[in-house]
Amino acid sequence: MRVNVDNLKEGCILTDDVLSKTNRPIMSKKTVLSNQLIDILKIFLVKEVEVEKTLVNGMPFNAPAIGVDIKAGASTNSADYNFIDLFLRTKQDFKKEFISWQSGMQIDIAKLRGIIVPLIEQTDINSSDIFHLHHYSTKTEYLYDHPLAVGITSAFIAKKLNYGKGDVTQIALAGCLSDCGMAKISPNLLNKKTTLTVEEFEEIKKHPTYSYQMVKNSPLLKDGAKIAILHHHERLDGSGYPFGEKANRIHPFAKILAVADSFHAMTSERIYKPKHSPFKVLEMINEELFGEFDITALKALSSAIMNFSIGSKIRLSDGQAAEIIFVEEKNPARPLVRLVDSDEILALEKNRHLHIEEIIQ
Repeated sequence: MRVNVDNLKEGCILTDDVLSKTNRPIMSKKTVLSNQLIDILKIFLVKEVEVEKTLVNGMPFNAPAIGVDIKAGASTNSADYNFIDLFLRTKQDFKKEFISWQSGMQIDIAKLRGIIVPLIEQTDINSSDIFHLHHYSTKTEYLYDHPLAVGITSAFIAKKLNYGKGDVTQIALAGCLSDCGMAKISPNLLNKKTTLTVEEFEEIKKHPTYSYQMVKNSPLLKDGAKIAILHHHERLDGSGYPFGEKANRIHPFAKILAVADSFHAMTSERIYKPKHSPFKVLEMINEELFGEFDITALKALSSAIMNFSIGSKIRLSDGQAAEIIFVEEKNPARPLVRLVDSDEILALEKNRHLHIEEIIQ
């Protein structure tokens, strides 16, 4: 919706690029606005911007929309919201559940199913949403952003691998619950703003076991989903935890969760680690972490890039705008692109110092 800059508040999310008078971008779409960024918009004399109807914390953004008759009212039907609105609003429901687990309440699997199913059904419409989820993950909300994103991404991978609808739902639930054991860890440790000590990290590494203990008696979760929750930090080469399991000793569901969990974590801004572009992360997982993750699950996730068709506008890691002109199926993260300013053709496969930072249109 279009609003006056004076009505913006911290947590608003841009849905369109904000351009200067010379048509150079001041801020890109999907930017989460801070008070400082709002001040910058005012310095540039920007009067109006397009923003999401939902703040990054999941609360509705109640401001007069330009060009909308506010007397007519607004529907709260979930069908009226796009995927990101739905994700952010759903996060509030998930957050309430997590806080209840911290207070000792049992997990309500049926309620959690009602939270995740509408989201995984939405990704059938536009799977490219997988590559935008990291924009809406913040340091303060990461505990709630991450499980939902893992559930959504795991379901996407499972669908690509031709799992049936029932298994897709179970895998999505396992993704959402893989970190439920974090509710048993001290909030002081979870919110620590500096690098964890060895002892503190060892405590964090107990969360898969805590998670399993919290779900093991649930009749609404299949055994495979429960084992996936326990194994989601195991790695094929035996370098994972809590048991150091290898290859075929790791449940197939867990191999999917491992890819989804690492992908979202590495693309997100966390308290003590920087974030990376989704395209860069896929390369890092495929190259630097080769041997740790299931190849078929990785290929299924990478296939989402193919939804960005020829003609998609992108921003490269050096800030240059470009257009995709050819996508190589064996390496979709490194397509052939044309630079907007110079019309130069670049093969990203041969220019390894560059990578796609963002899809902008």
